[in-house]
Amino acid sequence: MSTATTALSGELAAKSAENILEIRGLTLNFKAGGNTIHALRGVDLTLANGEILAIVGESGSGKSVTGLSILRLHGKTATMAGSINFRGRDLIGLDEEEMRSYRGGKIAMIFQEPMTALNPVFTVGFQLAEVLKLHCNLDRAAAEKRSIELMNKVGIPEPELRLKSFPFQLSGGMRQRILIAMALAAAPEILIADEPTTALDVTIQSQILRLLRQINETEKTAMIFITHDLGIVAKLAHRVAVMYAGEIVEYGSVAEIFSSAKHPYTQALLASVHDAPRGQKLFAIAGSPPVLTSLPAGCAFAARCNYAEQRCNATVTPQKMANRMWRCIRA
Repeated sequence: MSTATTALSGELAAKSAENILEIRGLTLNFKAGGNTIHALRGVDLTLANGEILAIVGESGSGKSVTGLSILRLHGKTATMAGSINFRGRDLIGLDEEEMRSYRGGKIAMIFQEPMTALNPVFTVGFQLAEVLKLHCNLDRAAAEKRSIELMNKVGIPEPELRLKSFPFQLSGGMRQRILIAMALAAAPEILIADEPTTALDVTIQSQILRLLRQINETEKTAMIFITHDLGIVAKLAHRVAVMYAGEIVEYGSVAEIFSSAKHPYTQALLASVHDAPRGQKLFAIAGSPPVLTSLPAGCAFAARCNYAEQRCNATVTPQKMANRMWRCIRA
């Protein structure tokens, strides 16, 4: 972990402890073929002003669903319980019309795949202008001027020309920058980035991460960064929440998680990314995550854990210490 990240964690701790977002006991279930899919199970999270919170875990652990749930984009077939408190307002209690002012306005999301997030039949300039008209009440001329400013801000060359481009005419990195510009259009207080660098090459990935860090530092925008890449977490985030089978199994500062992980799943994730000497096998977590329609009563990771014992099959009470939490009786 870099010295810069440790310093950032210290700076964040010195800031006001006020939380801009508090999620308590969030559950989300989907009905499918007569079964109930338990996508989220009692998720508790907080996001402080100016903080970058990373959510990590394997595919299917509930990372993206958590981000979508904050904006209530989980679909009409899902049932949700708990609370999502944004500056004293519970978003779960709002009707659809009220939620529209929050989506893209106060809370914006950068989606994982820009080719599916952008409409292929409209120019990127038209799509940027739509956000500005909806949330900033700008006319056509003002929206175009602001669009050019936003494209300059995210490092898009010749913005006047790019406004007339369709998504398929732009590179992957350029499309991702357009999505970031759209997310920043209404100056949101929270930015949710759902694996925004997954489909990009290493060079462009580095540029996008640098841009997000710059936005966080200059605009003081709080961020939730969803990823499976622990290398990115070490460079970018202040705190980490580790998800497994719809639960937060551990959270803490980046320094704490990387130096003294408590949960066996977190330890296994960290072990799987360490560089192995040439000729030596890479570490892999044995088994597969549990099926979300028939979860065990106790620890969901027990079947894959090298330290599991009989009592792990009972209800696991989260262990807490200061700003740390881990869901493991052994730790």
